[in-house]
Amino acid sequence: MTNRSSHPKPTRARSRDGQPRAWQRMLSGRRLDLLDPSPLDIEVEDIAHGLARVARWNGQTVGDHAMSVAQHALVVEDIVAVRNPSWDSNWRLAALLHDSAEYVVGDLISPFKNAIGLDYKVFETRLLEAIHHRFGLQKTLPQTVAAEIKTADRIAAYFEATALAGFGEDEALEFFGTPEKLNAVKRAELAALEALSARVSQRAFLDKFSQLFQTP
Repeated sequence: MTNRSSHPKPTRARSRDGQPRAWQRMLSGRRLDLLDPSPLDIEVEDIAHGLARVARWNGQTVGDHAMSVAQHALVVEDIVAVRNPSWDSNWRLAALLHDSAEYVVGDLISPFKNAIGLDYKVFETRLLEAIHHRFGLQKTLPQTVAAEIKTADRIAAYFEATALAGFGEDEALEFFGTPEKLNAVKRAELAALEALSARVSQRAFLDKFSQLFQTP
């Protein structure tokens, strides 16, 4: 019979003041408070590094590399730019950063997010607002801009689902809707989507960010 006293319960990591640790150390050296994130502790290099190593679709995609959130962000920004050629760089930057909180919280698939409920969304929103503040974007985007980014997100999901995640066209249409306002060239390009390596998607994300970000 096992002596339970010989297997003590693991203790939660605590800070020096004895409180449970609620921050994460980033490769930049920043310590990001997960419960009260400060814009001053957010660096785009940390975001790019993290997103390039977070897999979309729980990693269930074909090819030598997982489809990363960094690459997904690039696809969404590209779709936004095609559908909205008059948009300024700020709104395109918002599209690039739309899932940026996932560099900390990871990419939970939608069914799991729904199961977790509101608390997860509040946490994710708080972090995204801090990221917006850090890079000069409005805390809350105009409804029309947010809705268009969401539409581009669904279009990206449709092409990722059919090109990489094993969905049939009918199933993808059921879940993500019909991709609209795309020219034939862009449709063909997205239909042939292939997942990039973490290194390549990280570099491409940083390059696109540098192109769009306007230093105050």
